[in-house]
Amino acid sequence: MQGKIDEVLFAITILERVPTKFLKNIEGIKGLFEIRVEFESNIYRIFCCFDKGNLVVLFNGFQKKSQKTPLVELKKAKSIMEAYFNDFKKQ
Repeated sequence: MQGKIDEVLFAITILERVPTKFLKNIEGIKGLFEIRVEFESNIYRIFCCFDKGNLVVLFNGFQKKSQKTPLVELKKAKSIMEAYFNDFKKQ
């Protein structure tokens, strides 16, 4: 599983145009993206954002068990992203 996640993260960092199979923006939350990883019969999601162009900042991840992304996970990711950028504004 870790190897598959590493492969997807590496692809995101080197590809100029990343397919939505691996990376998709979250509608309604500006700047928030979802990294998609499939391993065996499991689907995993890792929320992230970009900072200063190419830096990928990873937030929370979870195993997706339904078609719809859990609202709790979306709220958590949004909260983490806001805290991340607020900390940089203070510095």
